[in-house]
Amino acid sequence: MAPANESALVTVPENGTQTVPGSTTVSLLEALDGVAALSLNMSTAERCRLQQQLEEELPAPDGDCPTFFDLVSCWPRTPPGTLAVLPCFSEFKGVQYDTSHNATRFCNDDGTWDNYTDYDSCQHLAQASPVPGFEPGIELPTLVYFVGYSISLAALVLAVVVLVYFKDLRCLRNTIHVNLFLTYIMSSSLWILILSLQITVKLEGAGCIVLVTLFHYFSATNFFWMLVEGLYLYMLVVQTFSGDTLRFRKYAIIGWGGPLIFVGAWAIAKPFFLSSEPDLEHPNKLEIECSWMRESHIDWIIQGPTCAVLAINLIFLLRIMWVLITKLRSANTVETRQYRKASKALLVLIPLLGITYLIVIYGPMEGVGSHIFATTRALLLSTQGFVVSLLYCFLNSEVRQTLRHHFYRWRDERNILAGKVPSSHHRRFSQISRPDSMNFASVP
Repeated sequence: MAPANESALVTVPENGTQTVPGSTTVSLLEALDGVAALSLNMSTAERCRLQQQLEEELPAPDGDCPTFFDLVSCWPRTPPGTLAVLPCFSEFKGVQYDTSHNATRFCNDDGTWDNYTDYDSCQHLAQASPVPGFEPGIELPTLVYFVGYSISLAALVLAVVVLVYFKDLRCLRNTIHVNLFLTYIMSSSLWILILSLQITVKLEGAGCIVLVTLFHYFSATNFFWMLVEGLYLYMLVVQTFSGDTLRFRKYAIIGWGGPLIFVGAWAIAKPFFLSSEPDLEHPNKLEIECSWMRESHIDWIIQGPTCAVLAINLIFLLRIMWVLITKLRSANTVETRQYRKASKALLVLIPLLGITYLIVIYGPMEGVGSHIFATTRALLLSTQGFVVSLLYCFLNSEVRQTLRHHFYRWRDERNILAGKVPSSHHRRFSQISRPDSMNFASVP
């Protein structure tokens, strides 16, 4: 970009006019008064397209840079060799900005725009709900994600310790649960690490590439282990096969190996995409220093398979629920109790199979509704690991029985060493069974 003091200056107010030294003020929208009034209710992109259409009909000097929309601001026709100046936007992705500062973009001598828009002067407003302890401008949903992932991380680590430490709980079903918990742990840890580094030291370079790639991998494995959970339950409930029909090695290939293919392809394609795209095509540059964190169409290499996984799990859920409801209807139980059991099974399966992601996959993009949706989405997704660990470990009757049994045995051993009469509580517990079926009634 050419320095401002070496070129003419074009100042473009918010009303779409541009002021050039030695010329009169001209507005393309003034050509049609009715269209000008209508443009007040248009979005920036729509107004920009309208100006581009009007330029094709109105005479204008040759060699100017044409009206251009950079996904954030609309830059009007500008003479070559000048620096266009626009007030900073008032709002971007739900965050308020200080409009007293300006953004700039240089029009080259050959009548082409520079590949980069300088938004460095556009700063968050101080009242934009900053997160305590972080720089101003961190949105509320980001804070919710941070707190939710932290809570989930603590609960998941404890759940893995419980399921791995106690031999009574070791079975294929719980082994699958442990692997799912590990994917939650890794993706949550990497999200917190990347956010912390991005805020403090502005993550970039090789560290950025490694961490972002690992984050995408473990996020993908999270979905694929949800698929394993769905496949295991489907074979158990619908196909009435033993869950051991597929050995754990095959489940592991699906859960850990499947994402490796897609994330590997994404990692190979990402640098080629970034090198072919100008910086301005990624408006998130305002907030993201690490280019690999920018959203792009290449991300569908990962997002496509994860969407397919969610669709398959939704089919699994519907088939499993149909079988359960059919069995409940055939049983001699009160109708209200049948509905209660079916509802309990549905609520237990939704987080396990990742159906929560389908619930919040789309929402309003503008206005107050978008802020409410973003915060709600952050709450549901960041705490999903906590919910899963709660349902499938801490509230599970088999786990609670095991913990109670070992606690009483430890207490009796301590009493024996102290010369006291041992309690008989632990004798009440029979050998804990590990049926390869999903006991939906085990969650209170």
